[in-house]
Amino acid sequence: MSDTTRTVIVVGSGPAGLLLAGDLATAGVPVTVVEKRPHQISNLSRAFVLHARTLEQLDARGLAEELEAVGRRLGRFRLYGRLSLDLSTLPSRFNHLLVLPQYEVEKALERRARQAGAEFRYETEVTGLTQDAQGVTVEVRGPGGGPEALRAAYVVGADGMRSTVRNAIGLPFPGRSVIRSVMLADVRVTEEPGELLTFDAVGDAFAFLVPFGDGYHRVVCWDRGRALPDDAPVGLDEIRETTRRALGRDFGMHDPRWMSRFHSDERQAPAYRVGRVFLAGDAAHVHAPAGAQGMNTGLQDAANLSWKLAAVVRGHAAEALLDTYQTERHPIGRSVLRSSGGIVRAAMARRPWTIALRTAFAAFLDTVGPARRKALGQVTGIGYRYPAPRGSHRFTGHRVPDVALAGGGRLHEAMRGGRFVLITAEPYKAGSDREGRLAVERWAGDRRTTVLVRPDGYAAWAADAADARAIEAAVTAHVG
Repeated sequence: MSDTTRTVIVVGSGPAGLLLAGDLATAGVPVTVVEKRPHQISNLSRAFVLHARTLEQLDARGLAEELEAVGRRLGRFRLYGRLSLDLSTLPSRFNHLLVLPQYEVEKALERRARQAGAEFRYETEVTGLTQDAQGVTVEVRGPGGGPEALRAAYVVGADGMRSTVRNAIGLPFPGRSVIRSVMLADVRVTEEPGELLTFDAVGDAFAFLVPFGDGYHRVVCWDRGRALPDDAPVGLDEIRETTRRALGRDFGMHDPRWMSRFHSDERQAPAYRVGRVFLAGDAAHVHAPAGAQGMNTGLQDAANLSWKLAAVVRGHAAEALLDTYQTERHPIGRSVLRSSGGIVRAAMARRPWTIALRTAFAAFLDTVGPARRKALGQVTGIGYRYPAPRGSHRFTGHRVPDVALAGGGRLHEAMRGGRFVLITAEPYKAGSDREGRLAVERWAGDRRTTVLVRPDGYAAWAADAADARAIEAAVTAHVG
């Protein structure tokens, strides 16, 4: 497997890059992670929430339980003052938000990737990239400053919104800044907020407060009247005043260990694939922070792409499978841009008619069950489905819940190792050539529908009445 025509380079060691590298290494694909930063897990990350669909993906990799033990569960969150969304109704084992810093997610994903055999090259910056029919050459500069060329079959750019990989393949990143001069700080407080996530917007100010779990709180706040550049100094007094206006009090903030400004963009690359090069996470799309969907969307990108790359590199699928990454993930990235942007624009409303519209929308979600379920499905990720061929079974393309299996197991447990899972009531024996790539399970109950679940937890194929020949044909088409 040392042949470079069967290897992958992942640029960037954020959550999306780490999950992708871990999946590829677990599948037996040699993978190298190239990261220009030194090896350290920063506690200055902006993401703090894992949604239900992401927790399901992590559960299928054996990581959810340890992260649930570290984080704090939130069963309800509030928007626009009066609207409170109850997550206990989500059709998932993870019917809550998990509040924990991004660095905890990165630690778990990095450990998994290393244990599976992924190679890491830190303090190594990508300086150029070219591709041909056989592979991709990545030019890098390592810690010693000397140039080097790395070769692989495929490259994934998971290197953030200023992606060097995206620039190297000539893709634009159209969009615009939604909010300028947002302030961030890590502070101690003398008065603990009454809620795990504290958020509100009043007049020209909004603020968001969440605990790190180490005695510090992250505060994110914005004042419409102070559109300063990102490099303008930030003072604790300014953060206190903005927070007081938005939340009614500043909770006795003191002893900041870090303060900064940033601007929030809405951008999306027009393509997630150019030849043998792919984009994932913030390199492909960036969103407003509302709804805490950024890191979660990037992790879903990685889960979608990893098994497809592994199947193609190992010769189990045709290269055309890789085109489905664009058709499945690009529309969802666009949807997340719209939903997160809608939330933040509603929070920023200042004209009487826009405030009235926001109030009406909140009341609509509060009273109309289907609309509320759809909104929760989008924010938490469990409501998305992928396109299915015409005439497919109604389950095809849908997320498959963590169903109970015969013998006391669960679907997510059967998926571990990046396997397809065939759930059927009919006798079926997987051939030795599919060993390690396909698990055959039976329903815990008397259900007769046969479902072939992809490694990312979506139904690849289903049938209400399938004989052995139909099952074999489906397994051959999808598993290889």
